[in-house]
Amino acid sequence: MRKVTSAFLVIFITTFLILSCSTSKEEEIKGFDLANLDTTFTPQEDFYHYAIGGWIKNNPVPDDQSIWSGFNELRETTREQVQSIIDDVSTNPGEDVNSIRYKVGTFYNLGMDTAKIESESWSPLMKEFERIDAIADKDDVIKEIAHMHIYTTSPLFYFMSSADAKNSEYEIAGIWQGGLGLPDRDYYVEEDDRSKEIRAKYVEHLQKMFQLIGSDLELSEIEAQRVMNFETRLAKASNTRLENRDPNATYNKLTTEEIRSRFGGFNWDLYLTETGVGDPKHIDISQPKFIEEVSKMVQEESIDTWKSYLRWSLINAMASFLSSDFVAQDFEFYGKFLEGRKQNEPRWKRVQGTTNRALGEAVGQLYVEKFFPPEAKERAMKIVQNILVSMEESIKNLKWMSEETKVEALKKLQGFGVKIGYPDKWKDYTDLVVKDDSYVQNIIRSNYFDHQEMLKDINQPIKPWEWGMTPQTVNAYYSPVRNEIAFPAGILQFPFFDYRVDDAINYGAMGAVIGHEITHGFDDQGRQYDAEGNIRDWWTKEDADRFNERAQVLVEQFNNYIAINDMTINGEMTLGENIGDLGGLTISYNAFTKTEQYKNGEEIDGFTPSQRFFLSWAQVWKNNITDQELMRRLKVDVHSPGQWRVLGPLSNMPEFFEAFDVQPGDPMRNEKLVKIW
Repeated sequence: MRKVTSAFLVIFITTFLILSCSTSKEEEIKGFDLANLDTTFTPQEDFYHYAIGGWIKNNPVPDDQSIWSGFNELRETTREQVQSIIDDVSTNPGEDVNSIRYKVGTFYNLGMDTAKIESESWSPLMKEFERIDAIADKDDVIKEIAHMHIYTTSPLFYFMSSADAKNSEYEIAGIWQGGLGLPDRDYYVEEDDRSKEIRAKYVEHLQKMFQLIGSDLELSEIEAQRVMNFETRLAKASNTRLENRDPNATYNKLTTEEIRSRFGGFNWDLYLTETGVGDPKHIDISQPKFIEEVSKMVQEESIDTWKSYLRWSLINAMASFLSSDFVAQDFEFYGKFLEGRKQNEPRWKRVQGTTNRALGEAVGQLYVEKFFPPEAKERAMKIVQNILVSMEESIKNLKWMSEETKVEALKKLQGFGVKIGYPDKWKDYTDLVVKDDSYVQNIIRSNYFDHQEMLKDINQPIKPWEWGMTPQTVNAYYSPVRNEIAFPAGILQFPFFDYRVDDAINYGAMGAVIGHEITHGFDDQGRQYDAEGNIRDWWTKEDADRFNERAQVLVEQFNNYIAINDMTINGEMTLGENIGDLGGLTISYNAFTKTEQYKNGEEIDGFTPSQRFFLSWAQVWKNNITDQELMRRLKVDVHSPGQWRVLGPLSNMPEFFEAFDVQPGDPMRNEKLVKIW
């Protein structure tokens, strides 16, 4: 439920790496800054602190951040780039209400009009609250849930359209569990001190937010406890993040008749009619036990409880777009308490983010024109092709995999799609209405636009030109159902990539990232999809067993890393990302060995090409992080913390041992090495 509206529906992607952009300053493209080093450490004992310990000492977490890293530095640069575009269009949006310039400029300007927003307080949502207050029976509950899914937020679950994982040429309607105000279901059910503290603070936050929308002290306490009890019931029925990593378990394609029969407490005909879906014939119910509980709750929970829950769902989703009292309380819990930030980000950054989510590809068109040179795309594509060749060689040379499975693996690799920079076909925003009336109302209209676009996709052929990210996004992904890797323009800039720096830096950073995404097609999740993007078991039993044996070594390795206090990394939850890091580094290094720089062996700043490769990887993951944010990420993030994304894979790589003379018994050399790809 938290901050996910129909306009900003989370796209579930196998991988999630946050990478970023650059400027053209010469001092920023020298590859690796020796000031990053901390030579009080040795590469053999702790390569992470050796490589970037100097940076760690000199870059504390800013007050408005919960983590400060190379990613954050570069994200800030990207924000400034995007802002230069938005400043231009917002200064003079023009009068053509159908133009992209008008829509971007007007949307942003209303978000920055704090005087108007303060005077309105929560009045732009008054009609929405009146709808909730008017609920009289269970059918009204269903109608309001449908209405909110279209216009404001997603109580209970997310309804979406996505590629059918067993018929990937077509889209299918889908439902994914949701409805929680805390970041993870574990916070509601676990009995450790931190979880108990979070629950207590959350109830306090609920009370304060209810008071802001008019509830007195007594009623706010009642409503807060109703919501807490309601969400706890949802949480107990929710899959864990680990359970959600099983694509077979989360694929449950049911006919609408089967859904009516199994989950009859929820009026599906009414919901599908009210949302404009009609009869989609089939829906993929990702977590059936969750929807079974939702069906029961419709019948068993009181109307007053439903009203409290829906009121909370609405205000929680919209708080950051309202007057400063709502923004402040929202930040007090989610930003300060949960993440450890000391102050909120400047308003322009927050409004830019909302504008980006509503009109992302519109901004993206302008972004690539200004900040993405053709040379960057050409060299990036060359590196991608080199890494794909390296992965092909890796598969062919695997000693643990049979020829039968290799044939299928190579077929999948050869079927990889590659997207670089930006879409070949841009999203059409003609039907998105933006008015010069209200920031909140423009967000609501954006949600409606996205909902209507989603309805058009259900049961239709997939659109191969569509991207899961905008060009200015500092990110990269692998999509298992499309069997494709994508690298937006935002990532293809220094220090992760620059066509002007030496190959060691590009292959150690961007090359390893490309390798990481490719490897996702063959990690514990991705390997369950075939070349067409369908869930299909193409492995012999013996090869699957051998894969799992190797993967388990990696699980145990990361389970033993203590990140903070007594909290360890969850090796099972982070397995896919850890496989991606190890495989990505390995195949990128193998590709790097074919470059002239590697063959010549010329040192730069006293480091060999191989050493610069590994220093570049460490530079990717430099970070400082608040204790609160680290504890939160250990619960909710499928990625290991940055420090162990360096220590973990490198301690398994003979290539690293040779580069830095790491001997048996050194801390940076595992006794039991693992290699999968």
